[in-house]
Amino acid sequence: QFVESGGGLVQPGGSLRLSCRASGIQLAYYAIGWFRQVPGKEYEGVSCSSSSDGTTYYADSVKGRFTISRDNALRTAYLQMDSLNPEETGVYYCAAIGNLRAPSAQAMCNTVPAPDGMDYWGKGTLVTVSA
Repeated sequence: QFVESGGGLVQPGGSLRLSCRASGIQLAYYAIGWFRQVPGKEYEGVSCSSSSDGTTYYADSVKGRFTISRDNALRTAYLQMDSLNPEETGVYYCAAIGNLRAPSAQAMCNTVPAPDGMDYWGKGTLVTVSA
């Protein structure tokens, strides 16, 4: 089970740090990813991180502003989001694929439809960017 937290209301240009706590699994054995769904659009892979080869992928729209990380001992993944803009308002989900079948970090983030390709998919946390 994956449980996201850290969402909320933030002003344009502000920052949020999302957390995703995994239970029942060893996070070290999984590639992790953060996806979002903004109103009226499909899921978008924001950032993904492979545990097996250490590669990390960021969507072009978030490069330089978002940072994905994990603490395997705490079974928690994080997404630091800086310089947020109103168009990034939406629900943010964390997901995981087991290392044995995990694609590259980029392929994981580009999975369509995203939820169907994951071993685990959280319930999401709402991020609202508004003045």
